[in-house]
Amino acid sequence: MCGALAACTTGERPLRLGTTFTVEQSGALAVLDSLAQPVPATVIGPSGQILAAAARGDLDVVITHAPSLERRLLIEPGHVLLACPFLASRFAIVGPAADPAHVAAAARAADAFRRIAAAAGPFVSRGDSSGTHVKELALWDAAGVRPPPPGGWYLQAGADQATTLHLADERNAYALADLPTLAKLGSLRLRVLFAADTTLTNPYTLYVVRESPRRAAGEAFAQWAMDSARPSILDLRLPDGTPAFVARPGGCTDPR
Repeated sequence: MCGALAACTTGERPLRLGTTFTVEQSGALAVLDSLAQPVPATVIGPSGQILAAAARGDLDVVITHAPSLERRLLIEPGHVLLACPFLASRFAIVGPAADPAHVAAAARAADAFRRIAAAAGPFVSRGDSSGTHVKELALWDAAGVRPPPPGGWYLQAGADQATTLHLADERNAYALADLPTLAKLGSLRLRVLFAADTTLTNPYTLYVVRESPRRAAGEAFAQWAMDSARPSILDLRLPDGTPAFVARPGGCTDPR
C-alpha cells in the first residue's frame, strides 16, 4: 500500500486530507486511519472551512458533505481533479421525548421545521458553515421559515456536531443530527423524532484537488478509499443494527 499511495520516498510529506467533524465523530475517520499506510495528515473542521482550504491549495484530498458549497467553492472554479461519490448517512431531527412541537407527527422534514418554529420550541443550530448547518438552512427555506436572529428560541452553538447535540440535550431543544454521530453519544436524553424523508440523506464526496502537488498520490488514495477503506466503514452500525453508512453509486470522475 505504501507504493500505491506514493509515500515511501524518504522525506516526502504526507498526503493532506481535509474532512469534517461528522466524519471524525461518527467513527468513519478512525476506520480509515486504521487501514491507511501511511496515515494522511488530517485537518478537521466544518465543510465550509475545509472546502475553502482546498480551494486555496492547502489540502490534497477532502471528504465533505455540503453539495451546494462543493459546487460553488470547488467544482465550478475548476479545483477538482476527481470527484468520488463516497458514502451517505442520514440526518434526523432530534429533540426532547416530550416533543412539544409534535415533530414526530410531521409528514415531511419541512413540516417538522414549521412545527418547531410555530411552537417556538428551542432549536440549537450549529451555525458554523458545516454541511449540517447548510442542510439545516435548506430545510428552513423549504419550510418557508426564516429563523430569527440567535437568541430566544433559536440558538447557535457555533461548534461541532457533538457539542451542538450536548447543548440541545441540556436545553431540552431540537436539533438536526447526523445519525452515526448521534449514535456515538449514547448518554444523551435526545430522541430521534423524525427521519423518514429522503431530503435527510447526507451524502459525502471525496475530492482530489487539481492544484495539489501530489496529484498522483491523491488519485491513488481516492481509489484505495473507494475500493478498500469504504467496505470497512460500511460495517459500522447504528444502535438498531442498521448500517450507519451506505455506499453511494458510481465511481470517481473528472467533473469538468
